[in-house]
Amino acid sequence: MHEIITTILFLIAVIDPLGSVPVYLEATKQLEKKHRKKVAIRASVIAFFILLLFIVVGQIVLEGMDVSLDAFQISGGVILFLFALTMIFGDGKPESEKHLITDYKHVTIFPVAIPSIASPGAIMAVVLMTDNNLYTFSQQAMTTVLVFVVITATCFLLLIANKVKERVGEYGITVVSKIMGLILASYAIQSILSGLKGFFVILE
Repeated sequence: MHEIITTILFLIAVIDPLGSVPVYLEATKQLEKKHRKKVAIRASVIAFFILLLFIVVGQIVLEGMDVSLDAFQISGGVILFLFALTMIFGDGKPESEKHLITDYKHVTIFPVAIPSIASPGAIMAVVLMTDNNLYTFSQQAMTTVLVFVVITATCFLLLIANKVKERVGEYGITVVSKIMGLILASYAIQSILSGLKGFFVILE
């Protein structure tokens, strides 16, 4: 149970469902209510299948490139850490991704599904969390289920986005996003340290 709770909290940090709310509201502000709902559902489904794709093929690609586990943990940790820094010190996920909207008629995939929900950090995280060398098939299956749960929660928040923004406010959403960045940074450093530890043990 503790492992499940930890995984869910980390996925919430890296996917940042609350941070997707203002991006979604901005992206769909010119659409009718029924179309906004379609965008929320479709974007969530697309984001889940993108993450699922990387869960399935990420390991195959790494092994095909002959990348060691330690190297991947270090590089993945560095990327996640840099991503976390943009969440902490940057404009924040909502503001930075709002600026990506150039065509309000085609916003389902970009920027709502990618990079708001299935962000580069989320993609890297699910690959790290389903590594065949570290996790059993049952653990990987559980992680996949938890990804689905978090994406479903994200979809629900998007469907009630106006109410969420009224209650929390855009400033509150930005604060939460930065807290998620701090959690993500901690995980990233842990991944780097694990990779370095494994590397130096091999050298010995």
